[in-house]
Amino acid sequence: MAPIQRQGPGWRLALDPSRSPYQALIGGDGWAIELTGEELAQLRQLCGRLGAEHQALADQLMAEEQLELCLEQGGWWLELSGDRRHWALRFVLGGPGLGSGRGAEGHWPAPASGAFVQALLQGDCF
Repeated sequence: MAPIQRQGPGWRLALDPSRSPYQALIGGDGWAIELTGEELAQLRQLCGRLGAEHQALADQLMAEEQLELCLEQGGWWLELSGDRRHWALRFVLGGPGLGSGRGAEGHWPAPASGAFVQALLQGDCF
């Protein structure tokens, strides 16, 4: 697979399967971190779950209502916060599930968060 790079205002996603051990890079305004393929797959799964939960709840929210959804799995902790249309995404990477001794924290504000997650969930990234 050839290297893939996608980016937009406030977000970046790059994948190069020929690199080892860090095959992916995610980033936002002023920060970036390299991820292993397994870490990227876990992030993709968790973002898909958060997105599905948000979508299921969005129609039940009034325009002025806010929500926060959190997920923790492996070395990841993610938080989606916003309203029924616009949301931000924050993550912490680290802890015993990671096993590498690395740690990181990042944030994508709205609308960068939605664009990043959409690019991450597209099938041709993997």
